[in-house]
Amino acid sequence: MRTISDDERRARLAVRHGLAAGLPTVEDATAAMTALHATEAATVHLALWARVPGVTVADIDAALYDRRTVVKQLAMRRTLFAFPRDLLPAAWGSAAARVAAQLRARLVKDVVAGGLATDPERWLAAAADAVLERLADGSAPTTAQLREELPALQGRVSRGTPGKAWAAEVPIAPSVLWLLGAEARVLRGINAGHWRLNKPTWVRTDHWLGAVPEPWPEAEGYAELVGRWLHTFGPGTEADLVWWLGATKTAVRRALAATGAVQVGLEDGGTGWVLPDDLEPVAPVRPWAALLPTLDPTVMGWQERGFYLDAADRPRLFDTNGNAGNTAWWDGRIVGSWLQDDAGVVRVLPCREVGAAGRTALEAEAKRLTAWLDGVRITNVYASPQMRGAALP
Repeated sequence: MRTISDDERRARLAVRHGLAAGLPTVEDATAAMTALHATEAATVHLALWARVPGVTVADIDAALYDRRTVVKQLAMRRTLFAFPRDLLPAAWGSAAARVAAQLRARLVKDVVAGGLATDPERWLAAAADAVLERLADGSAPTTAQLREELPALQGRVSRGTPGKAWAAEVPIAPSVLWLLGAEARVLRGINAGHWRLNKPTWVRTDHWLGAVPEPWPEAEGYAELVGRWLHTFGPGTEADLVWWLGATKTAVRRALAATGAVQVGLEDGGTGWVLPDDLEPVAPVRPWAALLPTLDPTVMGWQERGFYLDAADRPRLFDTNGNAGNTAWWDGRIVGSWLQDDAGVVRVLPCREVGAAGRTALEAEAKRLTAWLDGVRITNVYASPQMRGAALP
């Protein structure tokens, strides 16, 4: 069994993720990463800035909203992703369907507990019909507009444990729309706010995409997702895949078998998986620097991150749920984070010494990103402990 060293894993990451030399287009970069994280709206744009030399906001928006070759879809781990359009049917039949079932079960309980209806399935069907009928004219309202216009979406339900600090009354409308999105009946259309903010409009899937392909059967969908993941992130472990997909070990093992994936040894003594045509050694790459955004797909591609992240740095750069803030990379490793000062200037926050060449390269990336943002200030929900605790001049 071939062993793939940590150095080679970092070389694969550098080339396949477009971080060492870049990728030609928005579509190429999205496909190269399997999908882009989109929980924070700015992540999509910043992840593409890091991978597509010369890309502009207009280029990215054209792919999202004009060509619609990159489409936002709720899928793995109840996370919003920006998918290559051709991967949507596989996701709809597998990871998105699993999430839809989870969301539906929760909504059924919420509807009853909130006193909205005694027959929650009938209530949900009526609410869905109302939304789809409202969207039939081809318009693209926001969540707030739909809630204001549709009585079915005006209810509220309780979340959290009564008496606890996190207990709250929340609107039912977002939950209904997220369910319809997971079921691929609606999609997120043009963003109603600035590109750095989450303010989606909602559109019918058939209006946004035209001809709507059928969701793939579950097993085939998972196999396609796993095959794409192996091309992007392989070698990776079974645990990595279970975590990334938000699926069961059974589903992952079935998908690995369907792709013909083969086992390889890892430097830490573990076992990883690669596609059967991906066993040839990868040549080393020259040192490279990158500034990646919160929840970037490179950072979030693996659960077992020891080959690019020092264990001592993890508590400063990730929250307790494993969500990454902004990260600074040098020569295939995370070496710190970055944020903007009050003037919008990007500052690198190192966790460890990287030498003169690393400092120079990271500062060049900081200047490049500062110029690209041109005064736009990025706010992060998933700011890391280091980002939250930073005191900048």
